[in-house]
Amino acid sequence: MGLPASNNFCLGTIPMTIETNFDSNYRKVLVAARRARQIQNGSQALVATRSSKACRIAQDEINAGKIAYVKNEVEITKPLVEGPAIPFLLS
Repeated sequence: MGLPASNNFCLGTIPMTIETNFDSNYRKVLVAARRARQIQNGSQALVATRSSKACRIAQDEINAGKIAYVKNEVEITKPLVEGPAIPFLLS
C-alpha cells in the first residue's frame, strides 16, 4: 500500500517512473490482478478480445503493451538487528 495521505506530504519528493516492461513475473501478476479488478468494476477493455473473463482481458491488455505501472524509486533498507540474526530459544 502507499503512503498515508496528509497535508505535509509532497508527492514531488518521491522519484517515480512509469514502467512498461515487467521486472518479474510476480509484478506482472499483481498488475494483471489489479487491472482485472478494474474491469470487473466496469472499466472498458483497452483491446479487442473474444474473452469475457476479466483476468484474460487483463492479460491480453498487458501482452498488447496497453498497461503500465508506476514504480517508486525509493531505496529499501533492511533494519539493523543487534545480536545474532537467528534467535536462540532456551527451554
